[in-house]
Amino acid sequence: MKISLLRKKLDKKEISAVELTEAYLNAISKIDKKTDAYLYVDFDGSLKAAKAAQRLIDDGKSAYLTGIPIALKDNLSTVDMPTTCSSRMLEGYIPPYDATVVERLRESGAVFLGKLNLDEYAMGASTKTSYYKKTKNPYDLARVPGGSSGGSAAAVAAGLCAAALGTDTGGSIRQPASFCGVTGHRPTYGLVSRYGCIAFASSLDQIGPIAGTAEDCADILEAICGKDIRDQTSADASFKAADIKKFDIKGKRIGIISELMSKEVDADVVASVQKAAGWYEKAGAQVVEVSLPMLTHAVPIYYLISSAEATSNLAKFDGVRYGYRPEGAQNFNDMISKSRSEGFGWEVKRRIMLGSYALCSGYYDDYYKRAVKLCGIIKEQYKKAFESCDILLSPVAPTTAYPFDDIPSDPAQMYLADICTVSAALAGLPSLSTPCGYDKDGMPIGLMITGKRFMDAEVLAFADGFEKQFQRVENKLYTPIF
Repeated sequence: MKISLLRKKLDKKEISAVELTEAYLNAISKIDKKTDAYLYVDFDGSLKAAKAAQRLIDDGKSAYLTGIPIALKDNLSTVDMPTTCSSRMLEGYIPPYDATVVERLRESGAVFLGKLNLDEYAMGASTKTSYYKKTKNPYDLARVPGGSSGGSAAAVAAGLCAAALGTDTGGSIRQPASFCGVTGHRPTYGLVSRYGCIAFASSLDQIGPIAGTAEDCADILEAICGKDIRDQTSADASFKAADIKKFDIKGKRIGIISELMSKEVDADVVASVQKAAGWYEKAGAQVVEVSLPMLTHAVPIYYLISSAEATSNLAKFDGVRYGYRPEGAQNFNDMISKSRSEGFGWEVKRRIMLGSYALCSGYYDDYYKRAVKLCGIIKEQYKKAFESCDILLSPVAPTTAYPFDDIPSDPAQMYLADICTVSAALAGLPSLSTPCGYDKDGMPIGLMITGKRFMDAEVLAFADGFEKQFQRVENKLYTPIF
């Protein structure tokens, strides 16, 4: 049920915040054994928060999200729940502070149901690299939910929370949202504070909402956005959910990115994106084709930059101050070596090694420095594209959710699955995934909508307009297995 409908029911006293929370906790108890979306469920804490939220509602002091049950990706720091990044390295770790987004949601009266599974340290596209469990896609339990925010997308799709927070470094909100048939928004870089988000790649990481609709994503974004003095990269910018109602699709220019509609993308996916573009034309928009040639090089650029930053960010996990510490170490160096080799999973170690290589003396200019320069060219090509159009459309991923058995063993093939999403992240642009169709197997297909910096309201407005007709005409409101 949409947050707007839950809000009305709570305000009209048709249901209490405690009853609503209990309904979600019961659903988690029954269903999550199938999906494995949650790493930790805070039964006692969520009910306590729901009682506090109900008192605010009764006193007429509630905010829009007061009493709304929300779940958090487990790389966002919480003082009252473990924050593990799905890694053995942080098993049992409870931070001494809340992430800024967590603080702001608490202030709004939201109820936190628990923490959600992810690829270890947000490195992956299947949620299979988690140390603890393997999250399944609610549309087909034999298929991946996407990643790294696979737990967040699966929980929303399965009805195990009203909405969730995820993080997006190269597509980790948008790709799982596409695979699980929900809406996921990556805000403009800097619009949402990253303080308290355990970093993967600091110049790319961005926290954002995953929910049933763009309207719900807008409501959550309004609550969590804004300047934060503890995050030097946060921008002095704001967002109002009501702004998405101010944009009129009629007369707008929409660009279809030709490089992302190639033969490497499944025919069902291309057809659904083209059909969505046709709806925008009927609504009065002008659809044009645009070219961004550098997008064909975006994947290696992204993995060089993100892995180099990961090498630096993960250096602090050494078993000395906190984190996994092995037994039987012979000396200090042996302790650190075993802590990192046993505490990190294979994908995290692969990216640390790749990043270390790219930053080595003698290779820095050839790899990392060149990747940063090419990233600048991608930004310029997006800037030029927006001179001829207001918004960009493309697929979110080349395929729909694939079976676990089909995950490529070759890292190069695995990383190419990010071809559609990484360029918007490199450019720091707002980008969103919303359902636009289903393939021959009934798996959801995502439409990616990308806009200019800090034009998040326009991106969400374009999604909101499309969603209303899509849900009315052909969207499946409930996942088949439930």
